[in-house]
Amino acid sequence: MFTRTLGRSGIEVSAMGLGCWAIGGPAWRGDQPIGWSKVDDAESIRAIHRALELGVNFFDTANVYGCGHSEEVLGRALAGRRDKAVLATKFGPVFDPQTKQATGQDASPAAIRSACEASLRRLRTDVIDLYQLHIGNLGLDEATVVRDTLEELVAAGSIRWYGWSTDDAARARLFADGPHCTGIQQRLNVFDGDPETLAVCEENNLAAIVRTPLAMGLLTGKFTHSSKLPADDVRGRWDFSSGEQAGKLAKLHQLRELLTTGDRTLAQGALCWLWARSDNTIPIPGFKTIRQVEENAGAMDFGPLKDAQMRQIDNILAE
Repeated sequence: MFTRTLGRSGIEVSAMGLGCWAIGGPAWRGDQPIGWSKVDDAESIRAIHRALELGVNFFDTANVYGCGHSEEVLGRALAGRRDKAVLATKFGPVFDPQTKQATGQDASPAAIRSACEASLRRLRTDVIDLYQLHIGNLGLDEATVVRDTLEELVAAGSIRWYGWSTDDAARARLFADGPHCTGIQQRLNVFDGDPETLAVCEENNLAAIVRTPLAMGLLTGKFTHSSKLPADDVRGRWDFSSGEQAGKLAKLHQLRELLTTGDRTLAQGALCWLWARSDNTIPIPGFKTIRQVEENAGAMDFGPLKDAQMRQIDNILAE
């Protein structure tokens, strides 16, 4: 089994984890969707069980995903299997679980402790392995207080390690100074990412936990220039016929042959690119079905792309 170490924690995890945003189902911020449309909880649970069978043991969620629903589903799925999983979740957003509305954010010490207790209940666990700040642009002074509060939660035994979901290198560096910081979750894929934030992870022995490793589905190859998504999907306003998404589809056409060498699927090639990009990366592709889990987990059989392939991809991206 292809594994990686979760930063300075020393915890061995599958080289690929599962991101549990999509299985939270619909949620909103005002009239803006922040979820992934309708979901089948029974299928989500079966998919998590299948992931465990395939050797995936790292699961990343957040309290705001589905306004608590993702954590609840993950907790149900891992009942009786908690010892087989490394659990990561996040805090910061404030939400109403009844209306499925995200209403604000709060990273005060009292709010962090309350959110942690609520996540522990929903996840049906006594301890969270990795607890992550989910306000990417929080000010550095406020973030210092958050970091100190997280150290207190480690001392209390509620969490084991902590991190920050941010794409900003200065913020990542601030958290890296915390003794029990072990990961920075960041956007990174063939199309996007901040090299400086990734470098902070490499310099400080932190896991680079990769969200959007498949560019929110673009790197699966399932979209065309005529694709449309439901209004309650966070990607519902994407325009595949023009603009950013259309440009990425055109670039993907150029990359397809390189990413699918050796009988990889396109999605598997995109994950293999991430492993070759850095020894610190742990991608967490999302899922709704068993089939998606099986395809993505299959990438671990291939491992990182070769250096020559990476150079060819770099040349195409630079055009």
